[in-house]
Amino acid sequence: MKISKSTLSGEEYEIPSNLDDSVNIDNFIEANHGKKIIVVQGLGFVGAVMSIVCANSPKDEYAVIGIDLPSPDSYWKICSINNGIFPIISSDNKVEKYFKNSKEKENFYATYDPYAYSLADVIIVDINLDVQKDSSHIAKEDSIKFSVDLSNFKSSIKVIGNNCKQDALVLIETTVPPGTTELAYDILKECMINRKLHTGKINVGHSYERVMPGPNYIDSIQNFYRVYSGVNKKSADRVEKFLKTIISTKDYPLTRLKNTNSTELSKVLENSFRAMNIAFMVEWSRYAEESSVDLYEVVEAIRMRPTHKNIMLPGIGVGGYCLTKDPLLASWSKQNLFSSSSGLSMSENAVTTNDNMPYYAFQQFKSLFKDSKIENKKIFMLGVSYAPDVGDTRYTPVELMYRLLMKNSCELYLSDPFINFWEETQQTVSKNYNDINKINPDAIIISTGHSEYKENK
Repeated sequence: MKISKSTLSGEEYEIPSNLDDSVNIDNFIEANHGKKIIVVQGLGFVGAVMSIVCANSPKDEYAVIGIDLPSPDSYWKICSINNGIFPIISSDNKVEKYFKNSKEKENFYATYDPYAYSLADVIIVDINLDVQKDSSHIAKEDSIKFSVDLSNFKSSIKVIGNNCKQDALVLIETTVPPGTTELAYDILKECMINRKLHTGKINVGHSYERVMPGPNYIDSIQNFYRVYSGVNKKSADRVEKFLKTIISTKDYPLTRLKNTNSTELSKVLENSFRAMNIAFMVEWSRYAEESSVDLYEVVEAIRMRPTHKNIMLPGIGVGGYCLTKDPLLASWSKQNLFSSSSGLSMSENAVTTNDNMPYYAFQQFKSLFKDSKIENKKIFMLGVSYAPDVGDTRYTPVELMYRLLMKNSCELYLSDPFINFWEETQQTVSKNYNDINKINPDAIIISTGHSEYKENK
């Protein structure tokens, strides 16, 4: 019996060997009799919050079931939700409010049992789709080497197809390589054939999320523009009807695109544009350093022009789940799903440049010590998450900076108001940055621009 430990409460949960939660699910459905049922596949930073947004729909009554894998990495989230503790720490007060409302209404339940799919009117796919990157391009001018494996995604879709109702709506929110929703549709139809069900009744659509896990976490789902599509008109109509029940479409109108390839491309294009904007500034920040120019001063002056307000500022690096991989998803799709002879070289180069930003920052930091050595210096790092006011360390650029400092025998102290434990490095993180006064560090690195640091200078 494996043990799953909550990163929030520290409690340990046994993962059941008998993967049958049908009695509890049936009791949940009975208690929510008459409500439409939504199943959200994936209880990570998108799926968990999407679940409570659906459970708090102002336009329809939903019973929401979140489902994740019974693994050590995921099972604790299921137990945490059912025990009344939301598995994500957020600076957005609406997150706790929405979760509390869902517990009071008793219309949100978490499980590992695929039986839930058989009850769903709507199934929302919010699972990870990672890019495997070779780190050999760090500190070098080499091109990035990467691969994309769709096998886990396809398996997740197959589980849905083997259990769902034949007229369910399967809405994919996961950021995927363009062409993937069509693959998912084929898998679902094949499952329907194997189950001797009607293949023409299943509805499949794609509407990517733009979730921002900071102070506007809920609003980034509920009060933000959405792009959507379907594999056919019937599916697109179902997606539109559903989205109108959870999104403030009066203020944020929906945009329907021609097909699912279009919406998939739209997501990776907008993130690739942002990644390239950042990479552009990396090159110029290094130029500014060499020419003794304050680039922050220059950028603020340029931003006075309305047409240039979106020019970026340099920083320690790029992190998070989207900008670090989405340009690569697009390049992979171009070659592997649409048989192109070449990828998207500019997009790939942007990722290579951005991945190297923490290395450049480390070299610049190291140079500040001049003749003295950096070894054994006490370094206090303020912030380990990838973005301001976000409790998310996935692909944080701080990790490379941290590892480079450790490699140089620095004595590191970590603080972050949104992180208790940094899973990627297996390090405990203090929330109290006033420890600086006790430690008397040789240097302080503001590695994440949290509002708390700016407000308490």
